[in-house]
Amino acid sequence: MAATDTSHTIDGAVAELELARPDKRNAMSDSLLAEIEAFYSGLPDTVRVVILHGRGGHYCSGLDLSEHVSRTAEEGVYHSRNWHRVLDQIQFGGTITVSAMTGAVIGGGLELATATHVRIAEPSVIFQLPEGRRGIFVGGGATVRVGRILGPDRMTEMMLTGRRYDAEEGLRLGLVHYAVGEGEALPLARQLAARIADNAPMSNYFMVQALARIGDMPRGEGLFTESLAAALVQTTPDAEEGLKAFLEKRPPKFR
Repeated sequence: MAATDTSHTIDGAVAELELARPDKRNAMSDSLLAEIEAFYSGLPDTVRVVILHGRGGHYCSGLDLSEHVSRTAEEGVYHSRNWHRVLDQIQFGGTITVSAMTGAVIGGGLELATATHVRIAEPSVIFQLPEGRRGIFVGGGATVRVGRILGPDRMTEMMLTGRRYDAEEGLRLGLVHYAVGEGEALPLARQLAARIADNAPMSNYFMVQALARIGDMPRGEGLFTESLAAALVQTTPDAEEGLKAFLEKRPPKFR
Protein backbone atom coordinates (compact mmCIF):
# COMPACT_ATOMS: atom_id res chain seq x y z
CA MET A 1 0.00 0.00 0.00
CA ALA A 2 1.46 3.34 -1.04
CA ALA A 3 1.40 5.74 1.88
CA THR A 4 -0.46 8.97 1.13
CA ASP A 5 -1.75 9.99 4.57
CA THR A 6 1.47 9.45 6.54
CA SER A 7 5.21 9.87 6.18
CA HIS A 8 7.94 8.26 8.23
CA THR A 9 11.68 8.13 8.82
CA ILE A 10 13.87 5.64 10.64
CA ASP A 11 17.13 6.57 12.34
CA GLY A 12 18.64 3.61 14.15
CA ALA A 13 16.47 2.62 17.10
CA VAL A 14 14.04 5.54 16.68
CA ALA A 15 11.38 5.99 13.99
CA GLU A 16 9.14 9.00 13.39
CA LEU A 17 5.60 8.69 12.04
CA GLU A 18 3.87 11.86 10.85
CA LEU A 19 0.12 12.03 10.21
CA ALA A 20 -0.09 13.94 6.94
CA ARG A 21 -3.64 15.17 6.29
CA PRO A 22 -3.15 18.82 7.22
CA ASP A 23 -6.16 19.98 5.18
CA LYS A 24 -8.33 17.81 7.50
CA ARG A 25 -6.40 18.63 10.69
CA ASN A 26 -5.16 15.02 10.42
CA ALA A 27 -8.66 13.61 10.92
CA MET A 28 -8.64 9.83 11.09
CA SER A 29 -9.88 8.22 7.89
CA ASP A 30 -10.03 4.47 7.37
CA SER A 31 -7.03 4.72 5.04
CA LEU A 32 -5.02 6.66 7.63
CA LEU A 33 -5.77 4.05 10.28
CA ALA A 34 -4.70 1.33 7.83
CA GLU A 35 -1.43 3.16 7.15
CA ILE A 36 -0.73 3.44 10.87
CA GLU A 37 -1.33 -0.29 11.25
CA ALA A 38 0.93 -1.09 8.28
CA PHE A 39 3.67 1.14 9.67
CA TYR A 40 3.72 -0.60 13.06
CA SER A 41 3.43 -4.06 11.49
CA GLY A 42 6.35 -3.35 9.17
CA LEU A 43 8.81 -1.88 11.66
CA PRO A 44 12.21 -3.57 11.67
CA ASP A 45 13.29 -5.26 14.89
CA THR A 46 15.98 -2.61 15.36
CA VAL A 47 13.35 0.10 16.05
CA ARG A 48 12.56 0.42 19.74
CA VAL A 49 10.77 3.78 19.92
CA VAL A 50 8.33 5.60 17.63
CA ILE A 51 7.69 9.35 17.74
CA LEU A 52 4.15 10.12 16.57
CA HIS A 53 3.14 13.64 15.53
CA GLY A 54 0.94 15.49 13.06
CA ARG A 55 1.64 17.80 10.14
CA GLY A 56 0.26 21.33 9.91
CA GLY A 57 -0.08 22.25 13.56
CA HIS A 58 -2.49 19.53 14.66
CA TYR A 59 -2.00 16.06 16.12
CA CYS A 60 -5.37 14.49 15.15
CA SER A 61 -8.81 16.08 15.14
CA GLY A 62 -10.72 12.80 15.47
CA LEU A 63 -12.78 10.82 13.02
CA ASP A 64 -13.19 12.01 9.47
CA LEU A 65 -16.97 12.30 9.76
CA SER A 66 -17.40 12.35 5.99
CA GLU A 67 -16.71 8.59 6.13
CA HIS A 68 -19.28 8.00 8.88
CA VAL A 69 -22.50 9.15 7.31
CA SER A 70 -24.21 5.75 7.21
CA ARG A 71 -23.23 2.49 8.95
CA THR A 72 -25.34 -0.46 9.99
CA ALA A 73 -25.05 -1.62 13.59
CA GLU A 74 -23.04 -4.61 12.40
CA GLU A 75 -20.65 -2.42 10.42
CA GLY A 76 -20.32 -0.08 13.39
CA VAL A 77 -19.25 -2.89 15.71
CA TYR A 78 -16.65 -4.15 13.25
CA HIS A 79 -15.35 -0.63 12.66
CA SER A 80 -14.99 0.02 16.39
CA ARG A 81 -13.31 -3.31 16.99
CA ASN A 82 -10.82 -2.56 14.21
CA TRP A 83 -9.87 0.66 16.02
CA HIS A 84 -9.41 -1.36 19.22
CA ARG A 85 -7.16 -3.83 17.42
CA VAL A 86 -4.92 -1.15 15.88
CA LEU A 87 -4.64 0.91 19.07
CA ASP A 88 -3.89 -2.25 21.07
CA GLN A 89 -1.09 -2.86 18.58
CA ILE A 90 0.31 0.58 19.40
CA GLN A 91 -0.01 0.12 23.17
CA PHE A 92 1.00 -3.53 23.49
CA GLY A 93 2.87 -4.33 20.27
CA GLY A 94 6.25 -4.03 21.98
CA THR A 95 7.46 -0.73 20.52
CA ILE A 96 7.35 2.35 22.75
CA THR A 97 5.50 5.35 21.26
CA VAL A 98 6.06 8.98 22.25
CA SER A 99 3.40 11.49 21.12
CA ALA A 100 4.50 15.04 20.29
CA MET A 101 1.17 16.87 20.29
CA THR A 102 0.09 20.21 18.88
CA GLY A 103 -3.35 21.69 18.17
CA ALA A 104 -6.33 19.37 18.00
CA VAL A 105 -6.21 16.19 20.08
CA ILE A 106 -9.91 15.58 19.77
CA GLY A 107 -12.19 12.53 19.83
CA GLY A 108 -10.38 9.73 18.04
CA GLY A 109 -7.20 11.79 18.28
CA LEU A 110 -7.38 11.58 22.07
CA GLU A 111 -8.06 7.86 21.80
CA LEU A 112 -4.94 7.53 19.65
CA ALA A 113 -2.85 9.63 22.04
CA THR A 114 -3.85 7.64 25.12
CA ALA A 115 -2.74 4.43 23.39
CA THR A 116 0.80 5.86 23.32
CA HIS A 117 3.18 5.65 26.26
CA VAL A 118 4.63 9.16 26.65
CA ARG A 119 2.62 12.27 25.74
CA ILE A 120 4.05 15.77 25.25
CA ALA A 121 1.81 18.79 24.63
CA GLU A 122 2.52 22.29 23.36
CA PRO A 123 0.36 25.28 24.46
CA SER A 124 -1.83 25.01 21.32
CA VAL A 125 -3.18 21.59 22.34
CA ILE A 126 -6.92 21.13 22.88
CA PHE A 127 -8.24 17.90 24.39
CA GLN A 128 -11.93 17.27 23.73
CA LEU A 129 -14.49 14.47 23.34
CA PRO A 130 -17.24 16.18 21.28
CA GLU A 131 -19.17 13.06 20.28
CA GLY A 132 -22.29 14.23 22.12
CA ARG A 133 -22.53 17.25 19.80
CA ARG A 134 -22.30 14.91 16.79
CA GLY A 135 -24.96 12.47 17.96
CA ILE A 136 -22.45 9.63 18.22
CA PHE A 137 -20.48 7.80 20.94
CA VAL A 138 -16.79 7.05 21.38
CA GLY A 139 -15.73 3.79 19.73
CA GLY A 140 -11.95 3.79 19.58
CA GLY A 141 -11.20 2.85 23.18
CA ALA A 142 -11.83 6.10 25.06
CA THR A 143 -14.12 4.48 27.64
CA VAL A 144 -11.16 2.37 28.74
CA ARG A 145 -8.06 4.47 28.07
CA VAL A 146 -9.35 8.00 28.70
CA GLY A 147 -11.71 6.69 31.38
CA ARG A 148 -8.82 5.08 33.26
CA ILE A 149 -7.00 8.44 33.32
CA LEU A 150 -9.87 10.81 34.10
CA GLY A 151 -12.24 8.46 35.91
CA PRO A 152 -15.78 7.81 34.62
CA ASP A 153 -17.32 10.77 36.46
CA ARG A 154 -15.03 13.41 34.93
CA MET A 155 -15.16 11.74 31.52
CA THR A 156 -18.96 11.78 31.63
CA GLU A 157 -18.96 15.52 32.31
CA MET A 158 -16.38 16.07 29.57
CA MET A 159 -18.55 14.25 27.02
CA LEU A 160 -21.87 15.74 28.15
CA THR A 161 -20.66 19.33 27.97
CA GLY A 162 -18.07 19.10 25.18
CA ARG A 163 -15.59 20.60 27.63
CA ARG A 164 -12.12 21.41 26.36
CA TYR A 165 -8.89 21.00 28.33
CA ASP A 166 -5.68 22.77 27.43
CA ALA A 167 -2.13 21.46 27.83
CA GLU A 168 -1.70 22.61 31.43
CA GLU A 169 -5.07 21.17 32.46
CA GLY A 170 -4.19 17.97 30.61
CA LEU A 171 -0.94 17.79 32.57
CA ARG A 172 -2.81 18.15 35.85
CA LEU A 173 -5.34 15.48 34.88
CA GLY A 174 -2.83 13.00 33.46
CA LEU A 175 -3.79 13.27 29.78
CA VAL A 176 -0.27 14.53 29.12
CA HIS A 177 3.05 13.87 30.86
CA TYR A 178 4.94 16.99 29.72
CA ALA A 179 3.56 20.46 28.94
CA VAL A 180 6.16 22.41 26.98
CA GLY A 181 6.51 25.68 25.07
CA GLU A 182 5.69 26.27 21.42
CA GLY A 183 7.98 24.33 19.12
CA GLU A 184 9.40 22.24 21.96
CA ALA A 185 7.34 19.03 21.74
CA LEU A 186 9.22 17.33 18.92
CA PRO A 187 12.72 18.16 20.24
CA LEU A 188 11.77 16.79 23.67
CA ALA A 189 10.18 13.72 22.07
CA ARG A 190 13.44 13.00 20.26
CA GLN A 191 15.42 13.44 23.46
CA LEU A 192 13.13 11.13 25.44
CA ALA A 193 12.97 8.58 22.63
CA ALA A 194 16.77 8.31 22.59
CA ARG A 195 16.78 7.84 26.36
CA ILE A 196 14.06 5.16 26.23
CA ALA A 197 15.79 3.35 23.36
CA ASP A 198 18.90 3.04 25.57
CA ASN A 199 16.98 1.08 28.22
CA ALA A 200 17.23 -2.69 28.41
CA PRO A 201 14.75 -4.08 25.85
CA MET A 202 13.14 -6.58 28.22
CA SER A 203 12.69 -3.92 30.92
CA ASN A 204 10.90 -1.70 28.39
CA TYR A 205 8.80 -4.64 27.23
CA PHE A 206 7.57 -5.51 30.71
CA MET A 207 6.90 -1.88 31.61
CA VAL A 208 4.54 -1.67 28.63
CA GLN A 209 3.03 -5.15 28.91
CA ALA A 210 2.68 -5.52 32.66
CA LEU A 211 1.88 -2.15 34.24
CA ALA A 212 -1.36 -1.39 32.38
CA ARG A 213 -2.61 -4.94 32.93
CA ILE A 214 -1.66 -4.98 36.62
CA GLY A 215 -3.64 -1.76 36.96
CA ASP A 216 -6.75 -3.73 35.97
CA MET A 217 -6.08 -6.55 38.44
CA PRO A 218 -7.12 -6.99 42.07
CA ARG A 219 -4.31 -6.25 44.53
CA GLY A 220 -3.24 -9.85 45.19
CA GLU A 221 -3.16 -10.87 41.54
CA GLY A 222 -1.27 -7.69 40.67
CA LEU A 223 1.42 -8.31 43.27
CA PHE A 224 1.85 -11.91 42.13
CA THR A 225 2.16 -10.81 38.49
CA GLU A 226 4.74 -8.24 39.57
CA SER A 227 6.80 -11.00 41.19
CA LEU A 228 6.72 -13.06 38.01
CA ALA A 229 7.70 -10.08 35.87
CA ALA A 230 10.56 -9.13 38.20
CA ALA A 231 11.88 -12.69 38.25
CA LEU A 232 11.81 -13.00 34.46
CA VAL A 233 13.47 -9.66 33.76
CA GLN A 234 16.18 -10.27 36.36
CA THR A 235 17.30 -13.44 34.54
CA THR A 236 18.23 -11.59 31.33
CA PRO A 237 21.82 -10.78 30.32
CA ASP A 238 20.87 -7.10 30.37
CA ALA A 239 20.02 -7.30 34.08
CA GLU A 240 23.46 -8.70 34.75
CA GLU A 241 25.05 -5.98 32.62
CA GLY A 242 23.02 -3.23 34.33
CA LEU A 243 24.14 -4.31 37.79
CA LYS A 244 27.74 -4.75 36.69
CA ALA A 245 27.77 -1.30 35.06
CA PHE A 246 26.35 0.28 38.22
CA LEU A 247 29.02 -1.30 40.40
CA GLU A 248 31.74 -0.30 37.93
CA LYS A 249 30.35 3.25 37.71
CA ARG A 250 29.95 3.23 33.91
CA PRO A 251 27.02 3.43 31.46
CA PRO A 252 25.47 0.02 30.71
CA LYS A 253 25.77 -1.54 27.28
CA PHE A 254 22.49 -3.31 26.67
CA ARG A 255 21.70 -5.53 23.71
